[in-house]
Amino acid sequence: MELKKQTQKGTIISEKFIEPENYRVILLNDDFTPMDFVVAVLISIFNKSAEEAESLMFKVHKTGQASVGIYVYDIATTKCFQVLTAAKNNNFPLQCKVEKV
Repeated sequence: MELKKQTQKGTIISEKFIEPENYRVILLNDDFTPMDFVVAVLISIFNKSAEEAESLMFKVHKTGQASVGIYVYDIATTKCFQVLTAAKNNNFPLQCKVEKV
């Protein structure tokens, strides 16, 4: 996307906007974190509906991992940190990772 060129004291200024890179947040399966906790995390941190959260939880359970959202880097890492903090505070080993799309 490019803004219109502007002239300022005889100088042509061209401003280009670069779209920020996107990152995927992925939840990883483990054998100890309760399914209800994973659903609660998906609803509270990722703003998923109950139905979507349950579907994603089963995908994590069956395949070992699931992408739960795509965000710019700062938001993706913050959400991942929130997941890890919630899991740690509740003594669960739930893990997540962030990877570039």
